[in-house]
Amino acid sequence: MTQDEVLAVFREAGAILEGHFILSSGLRSPVFLQKARVFMYPEKTERLCKALARKIEAAGLGKIDAVVSPALGGLIPGYETARHLGVPAMWVEREGGEFRLRRFEMEKGARVVIVEDIVTTGLSSRETVEALRAIGADVLAVACLIDRSAGEADTTVPLVSLTQYKVPAYEPDKLPPELAALPAVKPGSRNLA
Repeated sequence: MTQDEVLAVFREAGAILEGHFILSSGLRSPVFLQKARVFMYPEKTERLCKALARKIEAAGLGKIDAVVSPALGGLIPGYETARHLGVPAMWVEREGGEFRLRRFEMEKGARVVIVEDIVTTGLSSRETVEALRAIGADVLAVACLIDRSAGEADTTVPLVSLTQYKVPAYEPDKLPPELAALPAVKPGSRNLA
């Protein structure tokens, strides 16, 4: 899929929002990709994740034993991408503030691809890589539907994205005046009380 095709799916679902948003990373942006609006449509989700699975296969990573995603945002795309790869889907979740593979067992040396929804800074990806390496997994790559960083995110392993979509993101104390004038909204799920 091309960038235009991926973004068209997001637009069809009303998932490209404009305003002043606080991202999961803490950065601020005038654009928010509300992937939950895409994931509520199984046919749209399947189309994106099937294309992501084909892109993962084309990356030449070799045999993949499992897909692991960070909860909560990565659950749906991780499951659907794993389905198209023909491998189990698992997830890490926070326990004591750190990601853990709590509900599943994994053999040492298992060849794993981490599937995310959207990558901005790579923080969730890095934390997932650390959690999996701590139990002896061989993390081959991180894959995502959209790389908001346009290749700048540090995931510590290769990043395979369905598309790149560079969206401005700012530190809270370095906002352009037009963004600072708008009320900030936090539509994501990280750090909800």
